[in-house]
Amino acid sequence: MKRAKGFALMAGLALLVAACGGSSTSSEPASSEKPAGWLESVGAGEGALNLIIWEGYAERGAVDPAYDWVTGFEAETGCMVNTTSMTDSANGVQLLQSGEYDGGSFSGDASVRLMKAGDVAPVNVGLLANYPNVFGGLKDKAHNSMDGMPYGVPHGRGANVLMWNTAAVTTAPTSWDPVWEGGAAYKGKISVYDSSIYIADAAIHLMATKPELGIKDPYQLNDEQFAAAIALLEVQRDNGAVYWGTAADQITSFASGDLVVGTTWQYQANMLAAEPAIKVDTTLPAEGSTGWSDTWMMATKAAHPNCMYLWMDHMMSAEANAQATVWFGEAPTSEAACEAAEALSPGHCDQFHATDEAYFDKVWYWSTPQADCADDDAATACKDQDAWVEAWTTLRGN
Repeated sequence: MKRAKGFALMAGLALLVAACGGSSTSSEPASSEKPAGWLESVGAGEGALNLIIWEGYAERGAVDPAYDWVTGFEAETGCMVNTTSMTDSANGVQLLQSGEYDGGSFSGDASVRLMKAGDVAPVNVGLLANYPNVFGGLKDKAHNSMDGMPYGVPHGRGANVLMWNTAAVTTAPTSWDPVWEGGAAYKGKISVYDSSIYIADAAIHLMATKPELGIKDPYQLNDEQFAAAIALLEVQRDNGAVYWGTAADQITSFASGDLVVGTTWQYQANMLAAEPAIKVDTTLPAEGSTGWSDTWMMATKAAHPNCMYLWMDHMMSAEANAQATVWFGEAPTSEAACEAAEALSPGHCDQFHATDEAYFDKVWYWSTPQADCADDDAATACKDQDAWVEAWTTLRGN
């Protein structure tokens, strides 16, 4: 994806409503039931903001001066942004629970845990001027709301895609086969995301290749289904899979030619586009894929809640959301952001299916494995998050 240059970051931050009066939502709790962390109004920024982010979610122009949505925010609000990049969702949860952060960007396999544990606060979206502009399809979802209450605001969404070196993989794949049954052809050169949530990627492949297993949700697996997924992952491991924990790790390995095929985020493919010696391509395979719909969430005991609210509103603004989602390679969250994205990368919203719900019907957003299979049927039993982590640790031998 070609990035346009010279896009100027607009300094104006959308005005926040000063109090709930006249802007409250139907989800606002009664005055006697205000939950921990609930804000009635947004005041001046406290001077600092400590965030946990996915790598690439808070750029300040260091890599490309045209992509800077942090500097203007700091100048406008006085909230100086400090970030820590998580390696995966489990790491993000641990970081937030340390009490050292005001909030962060979380995928569904972290956000549900954080909401249920009370680690993040419900968000008074009536205080956020840009929230009404967000696509309705991104609001009030299981990964960003609980009991009818928003617990964050959407950042962007995308699919985990298959990436390959076009010189090494000469026929463009249409399925995930090169990293599974066909992996022997690329022994030692297969790139795999190093997180227990990747078990779901195996489950999605099994949904297509072994329908007799009856997998309905790749994150909620019974004993038989889980065992089949682990067995498939063991074959992949024995084909010399190389596990990446950060985007930078995978970029380096593809740039050197050490790896030639694997699961990725579009962000890595975008970065590799600047490497003239390496040509890569990506696709969403026919089986579908895992993916993310990320949410900015505030810690219940945030030390800088005003700055966090200011940041959440900023990240829903057309300019900031356009820059962030074009930079990372994901779908913007509003029509206004799509219009702004056109100046950066013509056709971006079409490329990333921003308004194409049929495309995202093929994407299983990261979610938390639960012992009750995330349903109301007392007779069902699934492997929970702890079982996934234990199995992944055993698989990886660490």
